[in-house]
Amino acid sequence: MIPITDAIALQDDELVEKAVRASGPGGQHVNKTSTAVELRFDVRGSPSLPDDVKERLTRLGGSRMTQEGVLVIFAQTSRSQELNRQEARERLIELIRKAAVRPKRRRPTKPTYASKMERLKSKTKRSGVKAMRARPGRDD
Repeated sequence: MIPITDAIALQDDELVEKAVRASGPGGQHVNKTSTAVELRFDVRGSPSLPDDVKERLTRLGGSRMTQEGVLVIFAQTSRSQELNRQEARERLIELIRKAAVRPKRRRPTKPTYASKMERLKSKTKRSGVKAMRARPGRDD
């Protein structure tokens, strides 16, 4: 079990981890070892996540989401496979925690009468400043 929040915990078998070769510099080491980690998590098929969290996680995943609804996280910053595995899991947990937070519902409000008058007053003042910049004798 991987605890995410008080109400959400993932089963270990929901995550699919695969060691792959990392790109970038590293000499012979990078060519011989598979230190990068590709973590896959099936968002749509997960029994651990509520539907609203799945929806928000899909939006947060962006380009990391596949057409099938699988979130793919690729970690290759460390030269150690274990550290990359931990980093990938932490990034997944952080994404799910962000998705678990319900956004506040926006209540539409109207500007007050005083704020409308203040805005119009500042527009009039600004108009006067610009009018003073005009060449003398021109009445446009």
